[in-house]
Amino acid sequence: MARPAQKQAQEQAQTGADAAGDPVSSRDLAGEAAFVRGVLGDEARAVAALCDRIIPALHEACDHIEACAKKDGTVLVSGLGKSGLVGAKISATFASLGIASHPVHPTEAAHGDLGRFRPADVALCLSHSGETDEVVALAASLKQDGLPIIAITRGAGEGEDPSRLERIADVVLVALVREEAGGEFLAPTSSTTAAMAIGDALALAVARRRNFTHADFAKRHPGGQLGGMLRPVTELLRFRAGVNLPVVGPGTIAGDALNDADRSGRRPGALLVVEDGRLVGIFTDGDLRRLVLRDPGELARPMGDVMTRGPRTLRDTALARDAVAAFREHRQDEIPVVDADGRPVGLLDVQDLITMRLVRD
Repeated sequence: MARPAQKQAQEQAQTGADAAGDPVSSRDLAGEAAFVRGVLGDEARAVAALCDRIIPALHEACDHIEACAKKDGTVLVSGLGKSGLVGAKISATFASLGIASHPVHPTEAAHGDLGRFRPADVALCLSHSGETDEVVALAASLKQDGLPIIAITRGAGEGEDPSRLERIADVVLVALVREEAGGEFLAPTSSTTAAMAIGDALALAVARRRNFTHADFAKRHPGGQLGGMLRPVTELLRFRAGVNLPVVGPGTIAGDALNDADRSGRRPGALLVVEDGRLVGIFTDGDLRRLVLRDPGELARPMGDVMTRGPRTLRDTALARDAVAAFREHRQDEIPVVDADGRPVGLLDVQDLITMRLVRD
C-alpha cells in the first residue's frame, strides 16, 4: 500500500534524503551567499567612507607619532573589549613597521601599568562610543601628564555633544559607521573594521614619512615565508662562482666541461659560460638531455656551439621574492646571479626556493 504523501515527507525530513537519495538541506544557500555578499559590501563601504572624514586629522596624528619615534618614544595603544583586540593588532602593525608600540589594557593601567608611559610616548585610545569609562579615565590621566592623545572613535553625530574621549583627545580620527554589517545584528563588525583600517593607514603613513624600506621590514620579519621572501638572493646561493660552481669558456669542449664538473663534487644543474669575465651563456641539464638525444657526438663540440646564449639573470642585489617571480614567470629551473658588470656570482636553483617553501614543487 502506498504511504500517504505527508507521512513520506516527514520520513524524508527525518532521514535527510529525498526520494532519489539526495541529501535534503534546510539551508538557504543562495540566500546565505547573498547575505555574505551584503556583509562584505557593507564593510567595504564603511571603509571607503572614511577617507574624506579622517585625512586632515590623520596628518596631525602622523605628526605626533613621527615626533614620538624621533625621540625613541613608544606608541601605546589602549581599548577595551573588541576595541582592545583591534588596538593590539594596530600596535603590532606599528611595531612591524619600525615604530615602537605596545598594547596597554586600560583597566590594568590604573593598577600599575601607567608606569609604562614616558614623556616621549603617544597614547592611541580606541572607543567606538567614546564613553568607555576605563579608556576615558586612562586618557584623562595621560593628558594631565602632557602626553598627546590620539582617539579613534565614531565621533559625535548630528545634534550630539562630543564624547568625553573626543573632548580629551588632541586628535580625533572619526570612524563613523552608520550601521553594522548585516543590518540585523548588533555585534561590532563594520565599526571594528573601520577602526582597524584607520590604524593601518596611520601606521603606514608614518612609515612612509620615515622612508621605511623593504630591508628595514626584513630585519623585523626574519622568520616564515614573509621573512624568506625578503632575504637577499645571495644568501640563498648553494652554488657560487669560483667555489663550487664550474665556470667555463665558450671554447671548452662540452664533454670536457661536464667531466670537470663531475670531479668538482656535487654538480649543479647548469654550467655557466663566461667570456672576458662576463656571462655569455648557460648549459643546463635540459640542454644536455636534448643534445644527447639528438646526437651524442655533439658532446665533442665547444660550449659556445651548444650553450643557451643570453640567459635570463638576476642581479646580486635582488631579493628572494624577485627570484620567485622569475621562476613563476619563465619556468626556469636555474637562474644565474650576476653583479652590475655581468660577472657571475652564483647559480640559484629552484630547489633552493622549494626547500625554503617559497615555491611549490
